[in-house]
Order: sequence, then C-alpha cells, then structure tokens
Amino acid sequence: MTSSELKYPRRRLQVCQNLNTDRLTLRRPTADDWPAFHDFMMSDRSTAFGGHKDLGKAWRTFASELGHWDIFGYGMWAVTRQDDDTALGLVGPWTPPDWPETEIGWMILSDAVEGTGIATEAAKAAVDHAFNVLGWDTVVSYIAPGNTRSIRLAEKLGAVLDTPATGPAADTLVYRHPKEQAHV
Repeated sequence: MTSSELKYPRRRLQVCQNLNTDRLTLRRPTADDWPAFHDFMMSDRSTAFGGHKDLGKAWRTFASELGHWDIFGYGMWAVTRQDDDTALGLVGPWTPPDWPETEIGWMILSDAVEGTGIATEAAKAAVDHAFNVLGWDTVVSYIAPGNTRSIRLAEKLGAVLDTPATGPAADTLVYRHPKEQAHV
C-alpha cells in the first residue's frame, strides 16, 4: 500500500449528507451554489481566502469544493437557513492532499449574515461532526493573518493558536480545536 493510499484510502464515506442545527441546514454543495460563491470570490470580502477576483481561479476553487465530496465522501457543507436553500456560506471538513492536518474551514458568502452567529452555529456542528462521526483525532482551522473575524470565531469555538504547527502556507495561523470541546 502506498503512503497516499494510507492517508486517503479508497472508500466513499458518505457519512452524512446533511447536518441540521436549530436554525440551519448544512448540506452538500451543488452547482446551484456557484452564483453565491462567485459573488463572494469576486468581492473584496474574499481577500483572506485568496481574494481571487479571477474568474477562472474562483471557478476551479468552487469545482474543488464539489470534487472534495466525490473523492472523500465528505467536504465543506453549504450553509442555508432551514426555510431557505440559498447558500450563505461554506463550512466543514477540508482535507486536500497538500494540507498538513485535517481542517474545519469556513467562509461566509453573504455579507448580510455576518455577525448573526450563523458561522459559529455551523462551525460548531462541523467540529462536533469531525470528532464524533468522522472520528478525527485532531481538528485545526487554518486562518490567514489579519483575518480577525475568523480568529474570533476559532477562539469562540475553544480553539487555541498552535504556534509550532505548520499550515499550508508559511504565514498561515493554525488554530487547534480541543477534542474535549466537541459536543456529543
């Protein structure tokens, strides 16, 4: 067995297509979520996520979100209100082959919902899912320096800055979520 087969065994987990919280549905993203993702990636709000403003790069990034599900059987969920299927954000497990560790990532696509607790509610459910359903032993969130909203969210979830840990880029901050903080 090769090292990549050990890290990424050929299996389709399909552990959970949807998660539900008090207000939200976290569902597998679909092609219909492209307009919301496009608008976010073409805006100044996306600078902490690479701020593409490059249509081709934004499209490839979105396609990788969809493909992650096909390859691993899980991925970042599109976050919607329970009574409206419009994607407000993407939150959840993210484990591309070049990522040093298993990550729970988040991005709020709609500026109209920033500050409403939606990111906190969705990320909390995703961290719990990673520990309790996916069986991960460790969960980190990679955050760009200066992304104060994401840093506050990570800390609100109980994550702490792990200075010795390595992120996917040299300047990436690594916030580690303690397993004992996960809710069953």
